[in-house]
Amino acid sequence: MKPARPLSPRLKLVLDVGPLVLFFAAYAWFGIFAATAAFMIAVVAALLVGFMRTRRWPIMPMVSAFIVLVFGGLTLVLHDETFIKVKPTIIYVLFGTVLMVGLAFDKPLLAMVFDSVFDLTDEGWRKLAARWAAFFFALAVLNELIWRTQSTDFWVKFKLFGFVPLTFIFAALQYPLMMRHAAPHGAATANKDNSEAASSESGSTRSS
Repeated sequence: MKPARPLSPRLKLVLDVGPLVLFFAAYAWFGIFAATAAFMIAVVAALLVGFMRTRRWPIMPMVSAFIVLVFGGLTLVLHDETFIKVKPTIIYVLFGTVLMVGLAFDKPLLAMVFDSVFDLTDEGWRKLAARWAAFFFALAVLNELIWRTQSTDFWVKFKLFGFVPLTFIFAALQYPLMMRHAAPHGAATANKDNSEAASSESGSTRSS
C-alpha cells in the first residue's frame, strides 16, 4: 500500500472543479441526463483519487458524493431533471445547518466539514463558521431562484461560471479574518497553507 500523501493545491483544484467541468461539457454535447451520469461518475472518481492519495475519506466530499448519487440516480431513473437541479440546494442547506448546529453547541465543526489545514482560535472558528453558514444558505436560495426562473441551459452554465467563482471569491475574502484569529501555534501554518484552505473550502462546489 502506498503511503499517504497530502493533496497538492493543483490536484485538489482539479478534483474539486473537474466534475463540474465534465458536467458542463457533457451537457453541451449530450444533454442534461448524460451530463448527470457523467457528473456522478466524475464525483465518485474524484473521491477515490483523493483517497488513494491521502488514505483518508474526507467527510464533506463523501456526504456530497452520496447526495449526488441519490439525486442523480433519481434524475436518471425518473427522467426528471428537477432532482439534479434541487441537489445543490440540499447540499448547501445541509452544510449550512451543520455549521449552525455546531455553533449552537459550541463545536468547531467547520474544521471537520472543510478538512481544514489551518488552525484558528475558538472565536475565529465561530466567526468563520457563521460566515460560511450564511454563505451556504445564500447559495441555496440563489440556486432555487435560478433553476425555478431560468432555463436549464442558464442553470448549467451558472453552476460552473457562477457558483465556483463566487465560492473562491468568498473564501479569499475570509483570509483577513483567518489571519486575525490564527492560533499562536498555528499562525505560521495558516499563512503557509492559505491557498490550500481556500481550495479545500471551494470543495463544496465540486458536488453542487
